[in-house]
Amino acid sequence: MSVNGYPRVAVLFVAAVCYHRNMTKSKLQQLRMLEQQIIRQDTCPQLRQQATQLVMGSGSVEAAYVFIGEAPGKQEDLQGKPFIGAAGKFLDEMLAAAGMNREDVYITNIVKYRPPNNRDPLPAEKQAFWPFLLRELAIIQPQAIVTLGRHSMEYFLPGASISEVHGQPQRVMVGDHQLTIVPLYHPAAALYNGSLRQTLMDDFTHLPAQLAPFNA
Repeated sequence: MSVNGYPRVAVLFVAAVCYHRNMTKSKLQQLRMLEQQIIRQDTCPQLRQQATQLVMGSGSVEAAYVFIGEAPGKQEDLQGKPFIGAAGKFLDEMLAAAGMNREDVYITNIVKYRPPNNRDPLPAEKQAFWPFLLRELAIIQPQAIVTLGRHSMEYFLPGASISEVHGQPQRVMVGDHQLTIVPLYHPAAALYNGSLRQTLMDDFTHLPAQLAPFNA
């Protein structure tokens, strides 16, 4: 069967590609609108005043996995992308060990402005950005969320200890949605504590197999 002289399969394929492109464009537009809303509402003005710029997430908007850190560091603040400093290089190394690359996942932080002197984000700062993170996740619609460090973990797994649950997939309810969460140490932890390097590498390497039952 043909449509206007073209094989039906070819027509359906082109239609699917166009649909995918429109959906991707829509997600990108939604993320841009979310970014503008954060700026327009002047979320965390104290952080904004000392930061170079707002740092939104980066990567594939069709990603199966979203990786969430705590806040931008110096290099992220300067260049406007998450995880591009020393911790980011180690993250890339671990992604490669797990058979992934940065272009196929989505990487973001809870807090979108760099805290002064790379201090830990304050509870009020994390709380202010939490609704925007949830909307970011709703736009991406990942199959699983990988939290990097205790700051992002605690909002999905309150009361959990990262030393006890790291690398273990958890099913949790966030609003009306059930999500798969995998808590991992922050890549920067291995830079300050060499004994955690192999632990992180092992957890990353096991990610695909561990998440396979949840993605079926």
